[in-house]
Formats: sequence, structure tokens, C-alpha cells
Amino acid sequence: MSLIVQKFGGSSVKDAERIKNVARIIAETYLKGNDVIVVLSAQGDTTDDLIAKAGEINPHASKREMDMLLSTGEQISVALCAMALEVMGLPVVSLAAWQVGIQSSGVHSDARIRRIDSERVQAELDQHRIVIVTGFQGVDRSGDVTTLGRGGSDTSAVALAAAFRADLCQIFTDVDGVYTTDPRLVPNARKLDEITYDEMLELASQGAQVLHNRSVELAKKFKVNLEVVSSLERKPGTKVKEVTKMMEKTNIAGVAKDTSIARIALVGLQHNPGVAFQVFDLLSKHNINVDVILQSIGREETKDITFTIHKKDQEEAETILNEHRAALRFDHIEADDKIGKVSIVGAGLMSNCGVAAKMFEALYEAGINIQMINTSEIRVSVLLDEEDVNRAVKAIHAKFFDEI
Repeated sequence: MSLIVQKFGGSSVKDAERIKNVARIIAETYLKGNDVIVVLSAQGDTTDDLIAKAGEINPHASKREMDMLLSTGEQISVALCAMALEVMGLPVVSLAAWQVGIQSSGVHSDARIRRIDSERVQAELDQHRIVIVTGFQGVDRSGDVTTLGRGGSDTSAVALAAAFRADLCQIFTDVDGVYTTDPRLVPNARKLDEITYDEMLELASQGAQVLHNRSVELAKKFKVNLEVVSSLERKPGTKVKEVTKMMEKTNIAGVAKDTSIARIALVGLQHNPGVAFQVFDLLSKHNINVDVILQSIGREETKDITFTIHKKDQEEAETILNEHRAALRFDHIEADDKIGKVSIVGAGLMSNCGVAAKMFEALYEAGINIQMINTSEIRVSVLLDEEDVNRAVKAIHAKFFDEI
């Protein structure tokens, strides 16, 4: 007998028929003799609808109250799915994160899981019940509900798989695996049979929406056996693992895009030691994550620092930096939220000459200007005008994959 964790996204439970389909998948797994823990997201566009409702009442609602509101979406999903399994005559219980004991940090809207108490879930499994848990949420030290950020249900599922040493963690979505790029944008994108943790983490961090990046971090750390599969079609998915076979004739696993970013430039900073530390320490204390960073060569005792953040943090970041303008000693801020990032990711990228040049060639041939470049051992990212992002993805994907 195996323990299997199954996570279903919002599109997989968006209406009654989809919930009944999910219940059939769960039942099939359970009736094979497995213990099953299920993690569900909110139905369809429920989270967006709740955000819109909050905006009608208070456009500047506190993050704590937003977490209280948004956490209700998953509670609806787990209760309805449990009802569907009850109709089938199967033993089942639905639990909210606070009942499970998913302990998190106190950072509302972007909390991190600290630990999971095993007693309640284990007691239910010992009674041979299917356990359905709300994804996307936890509870902090004060007992307040927190949410884990967009895509956080993936992280909930992997954390539960790690805590209970599950034999398999399946992430069910409306696509049948991980592709070389978004198949809705590039119809001839290729499905990958397998991908490394590192490659998947980079793709998720650079905008690929198949998995939450923190879920991949946890899977890698705790060696979780992870698989991305379709909830709508019964076919093999994509396995996420430590080592894979090198993709034939190409050194990249995929192309990702991200249009949820904004660029901020601090112009005319004093060219003194510790200035970069002051800037990014200040942003860190306000839980603002920074991605691509570029520092210009100093000139006439000053320099510029440019970096990217999530669009949702742009207004707060500009306010904080302007409030500390005298201490930081910069001339002015330049901000741009009409940009996007396109990245290529591959485990063999930096050990093979000419991969980055091939990417830049594709952009040159498409007549697309590059604003910034950022690299890691397995990734090359470029910042572009937002209007050029989709063309860039198509051009780069064609350059690497159409020639195979």
C-alpha cells in the first residue's frame, strides 16, 4: 500500500462536472489500496472574484483581512469534493489548513510553511479515510489564517508529501505535463517526459505557470517523487526528478515568459561602499522580492542601480525608496511596468558554447531590442518591451526546437 498526495488546480474543480471527475480520479487511486491525501485549489476564478469583491468594499484592504477572505475559496472546493466522494460511498473528510496544523510564517499573502503537525491527518488515514485539505493556506503563531501566494496549493501538496513521506505527489492540471513553452502560445511546443528539479525551479521562477516555484524547492530539498499530469486526459505526464536524460540535440529544457514584473532604476546614487546593501536590505525588510539587478559603471562619483520586482510591489517600493531618498542619496527614480522577461533554461546551458548567442540571434532576426541581460548556471534571461514578449518566445522556441 502506498501513500499518494494528489493536488487539483482551480480549473480542475471549476464546476460540478469537473469536481465529479476529480472525485473519480481520487476514488480510483483509493480503491487500488492506496492511502490518499488530496489538496485542492479554489474553483475556477473564485480567487479573482473574491479580490474584485474586496475592491468594491475597500481597495486598500489589509493583507490580513484579504487572507481571511481568500481562504474561503479552498474551503468551498474541499467540502464539495468530499460530498462527491460521499455519494460514491467512500470514507472521506475535508479539513482546513488550521485543522491539519499547517504552521506558517506570519507574512500575510506570501507566507511560508514552517512545519506540519501530523496527528490529525494520520488519525484520519488510520481510519482509512480519504483526507482532503485546503491548499494555498496555513495558520501563523497567533492563530491567524495566512495564504501562501498565487500557486501556493502546489506548495501545500509538496509540503504534505514531504511531511508524510508520500510515495508519490501528483499535481493535476488542465495540461498533460510540462512543455518546452506555453502550448497556448506556441502550438508545436513539446511535452517533456521528465525534467530536473533545477530546470523546473528556474522555469517556474521565470514565469512558467505549471508549478509554484516554492513547491519545486521543497520537492528538491526533500526528494519528493513529483509528477505533473492532466486531470482531463488519462495519459502519462512529466516526472520532475534529480537527474534526467539529456534532451536530444538541444541544451535547453524550455522557454519561459513573465509579464508580471516592473523595472525600477535608482539614478545618481553615491558611488560609495554599502549603497547596494542599504537599498536591498530596505526592500527586504518590507518583504519585497528583487529579481534581476544591474549596476552601472560609476561616473563622476555616482552610479545607477536597476532591478526588477513584481508589479504588485511597485507602488510600495517607490514609496519606501522615496521616503529614504535623503539617506540613500540618489537623484531620482525611473520606473517602467510595461516590460517583460523571457528566459531559456537548461541543465547543460552554460557548459555548451553558443547557446546564449543563439538566443540573441533569434531576437535579432525578429527585430527585438534587449534592455537587460541576466544569467545563472542554467538560465539566460532578457528584459524586453512587454509588447515584444510573445514574439520573442515564439522566435526563441523556433530557433532551438524547430531545428531538431
